[in-house]
Amino acid sequence: MSIPVLLGAYSKVLHWLEANMLSCPSRKYLHIECPGCGLQRSILLLLKGDLPASLHMYPAAIPMLALFLYTGLHIKYGFRHGAAVIKYLTIGVAILIAVFYIYKIVQHKITN
Repeated sequence: MSIPVLLGAYSKVLHWLEANMLSCPSRKYLHIECPGCGLQRSILLLLKGDLPASLHMYPAAIPMLALFLYTGLHIKYGFRHGAAVIKYLTIGVAILIAVFYIYKIVQHKITN
């Protein structure tokens, strides 16, 4: 396969992902954002190569992806202290999600 064919296929996948993003039930029915709102858009921006916009949209996306990658590698290779690293990474990602969710709520109340 040539590079232009691969780039065209990648572009089509990105377009499909944009067109088929899931809607948030919390935002749709309760009109409030959940702690996960923005994750899909952040990952899509990351796939497009826009790192600053991805971090702005959902700061925990990249650490979360790193956690998933590390967990997969630990399952495959069985790192010596892998379980402890996964535990601390999970706690760190959860704290990051909570902090930015609280920030989002406070920021929303200030602007409205």
